[in-house]
Amino acid sequence: MLQDKITQYTEEINAFSTEKADELEQFRIKFLGTKGIIKDIFDEFKAVSPEEKRTLGKVLNEFKQLAEAKYQFLKENNVAEESVKVADADLTLPGEGFEIGARHPLALVRREIIEIFNKLGFVVAEGPEIEDDWHNFSALNFPEEHPARDMQDTFFIKKGGEKGDIALRTHTSSVQVRMMEAGQPPFRAIMPGRVYRNEAISARAHCFFHQVEGLYLDENVSFADLKQTLFYFVQELYGEGTKVRFRPSYFPFTEPSAEMDISCTICKGDGCNMCKYSGWVEILGCGMVDPNVLENCNIDSKKYSGFAFGMGIERIANLKFEIKDLRLFSENDVRFLKQYKTSLI
Repeated sequence: MLQDKITQYTEEINAFSTEKADELEQFRIKFLGTKGIIKDIFDEFKAVSPEEKRTLGKVLNEFKQLAEAKYQFLKENNVAEESVKVADADLTLPGEGFEIGARHPLALVRREIIEIFNKLGFVVAEGPEIEDDWHNFSALNFPEEHPARDMQDTFFIKKGGEKGDIALRTHTSSVQVRMMEAGQPPFRAIMPGRVYRNEAISARAHCFFHQVEGLYLDENVSFADLKQTLFYFVQELYGEGTKVRFRPSYFPFTEPSAEMDISCTICKGDGCNMCKYSGWVEILGCGMVDPNVLENCNIDSKKYSGFAFGMGIERIANLKFEIKDLRLFSENDVRFLKQYKTSLI
């Protein structure tokens, strides 16, 4: 009978004891293996009458749990004993090595940017990646008809509502708005974070990327302060020989606005694919904070002035590590990431 088998094997399990790994493995195969005794007993259990199932079901489950517990107990004790024996044999044996990891290249560049601006007194500020229309667009002087509000550039989550459209933030400038709304100048902060744009993925563009934006707001802040701050940043990041130039540009939230180029770090100004054979690479946009933005955040634009800037971490990393395809940063190719193994700290 099935009950007799269970009783017999229960006695065998209770009596079993070993310190040898091979004997323990034989025990596992005999009782717990895919063709073991417990599997066979469960197959026989399917054929018993309903009345017997009511009484045998609980007994059978307890039998299985007994075998599993016995195996686990002996396994844990054997491992402990083997470790002690090895240690007792020769305590001078070297430990087993393990592979050292690496930080992601974007994390390395992000940290370096933060460290440079920390020297100038900039603190780090953060905000949500899901934003409403006010913080992402309206407060930053984006008119209703601005193309950045179009579905082709922004990932909208919800249209309309009390706070307007809800979307994935398109820039970390929204953090600047939240900072200005929460207090009064002076402000000196950078805002690193991930942003989203509805763009086709290619070697030069992606639907998500990383930015570091900065804001300095106080009395009597000038464009000369902006230029000197960014010039210092470039010299610290790329070296003292790096050239800098500013070109007039347009951004809704700054006036006047500029784009900043540096001499190509790959070809040293001779011309290559990265700089499109011009010798210059644009790395960030900047400008004086538009008075309308200050007033939108309840800051007196006649008393305070300031500058803001924003850069893509991927672009900075491209030039620093000579990486020519943005997609490598997000594909998690171990062969690519292992190149930064020496940069763990």
